[in-house]
Amino acid sequence: MSLSALWTYQRERFPLAKTAPLLAVFSAASLCVPAVLAGRPLPGAGAFLAGFLIAMLVFFQMRVCDEYKDREDDRRFRPDRPIPRGLVSLRQILALGAASLPLTALVAWAWYPPVLWLLALVWAWLAAMTAEFGAPSWLKARPLLYLISHMAIMPLIDLLLTGLEWLPGGGVAPGLWLFLTLSFVNGCVLEIGRKLWSPAHEIAGVETYSALWGPRKAALIWTGSVALSFAFLLALGVATGTALLSLILGGIGVACCAASAALYAKSPTAQAEKRMDSIAGLWVFACYALAGLAPALMRVF
Repeated sequence: MSLSALWTYQRERFPLAKTAPLLAVFSAASLCVPAVLAGRPLPGAGAFLAGFLIAMLVFFQMRVCDEYKDREDDRRFRPDRPIPRGLVSLRQILALGAASLPLTALVAWAWYPPVLWLLALVWAWLAAMTAEFGAPSWLKARPLLYLISHMAIMPLIDLLLTGLEWLPGGGVAPGLWLFLTLSFVNGCVLEIGRKLWSPAHEIAGVETYSALWGPRKAALIWTGSVALSFAFLLALGVATGTALLSLILGGIGVACCAASAALYAKSPTAQAEKRMDSIAGLWVFACYALAGLAPALMRVF
């Protein structure tokens, strides 16, 4: 596998330009929130570096598992993807994923060895997801349950990342469940948002929420997910002392999301599809910045 092929693969399947900034904010917020909630000092730079590296590696492992789980569907319905078209092989990507496992464990151990238990929990759920919980046909016939079961990994990842602070810091912070639930809802926002396609881009055999519910209903459900995310953001803002800031800036974000969804529902074009994918990522980015970084910065300044 050449470096050129690997670079093309990441651009198409694990775009670092989009993924790295989002995971940097996500991991940093995951360390700040429990410290602020518990009234503890913010962790040192080593914790933030460990959190970012673990987040990047775990999300890459999720991508690798998706490649394995969806290999037959990709071969049949999405032959333009890097693996079916022969840019890289599944064996090569699986090898990279396998190589990332001990590296992830090493980072966790180097920071605080008990974190390995939380990492093992994330890996156990990821393995169950990859096996479709032993009932792939039954689960795929129930799209909402499929979404919930797969997005459940998000609060588990957040439990792992927050654990970098609260395990060595003295225990779980009160109200941390709000942040973990926010991560679950934000996972749904991202997942639904990236599967709101234009009718011209729908592919037979490929499941999207726009095909499942229709563009209008799918846009409405996505907007409801953003509103629920906003509600948990506000609750967390009350707990961390940033309620007004979250209300104002988060409210602007919700309005932008709702407007984008309305435009998509009215005219689900390729441009609207791309906009929905982008704004879902921007909302989640802003959400974590407000939830975790804003209260930390207010404490410092």
